[in-house]
Parts: sequence; C-alpha cells; structure tokens
Amino acid sequence: MPLPPLTDTARQEALRKAVARRRERAEILHEIRSGRASLQWVLERDDEAAGRIYTRRLLEALPSIGKIRSLKIMKELGIAESRRVQGLGHRQRERLLELFPPQAEQATEAPTASQI
Repeated sequence: MPLPPLTDTARQEALRKAVARRRERAEILHEIRSGRASLQWVLERDDEAAGRIYTRRLLEALPSIGKIRSLKIMKELGIAESRRVQGLGHRQRERLLELFPPQAEQATEAPTASQI
C-alpha cells in the first residue's frame, strides 16, 4: 500500500525530524570513536537513537575495529549484518561486553548535553 501524499509542510517537518535523528546517531558514534563513551553505555541506553544504530557501524566506531573485523565478530556471535542495536538479544549483548569490556578511562555514563 503506497504512502499517502504529504503536504509540503508535512514533508519539510518529516525531513527535519529525520536529519535530527541522524545527527543524534552520529553524535553517539562520535562519542564512541573519541573514547568519551563506552560500548556498554550504548548497549544500556533505552532510546530510539541508540537502538536504531546498526551493530556493524557501532563496532566499527570502536578503536582498532574495521569493517572486516566487525563482520568477523558479528559472524562469530551470530549477529546478522543488518541487525540494529535494538534487535540484539540479551546473550549477544553480554558477549559483546565480554569482548569489549569498558575501560577504566572510558566513560560508562552518558555524556552531558554540553559534552556532545
């Protein structure tokens, strides 16, 4: 069934919301890359922004993990390439945290809005 046609105003509002969501996901990944946030912090979040990140992209944001290594890890853990963080099972989350335990110097709590 096709989507109903949107008015120009509704389309612009939908685009604004989509850009804001993408920006929020990018900020989360940036926090991981910079070391200000840990994998545990992302996996424990219960919001849409963290949940909609592809697991592959999340792993690639970790230090010294590239495309090949992230795919290998996901295959070993039985995680589909298209799986998002919100779709990970309890055991898959536990095994990821075993592989990538939070470091003492990494933050395990959410960065404040001023830090993002």
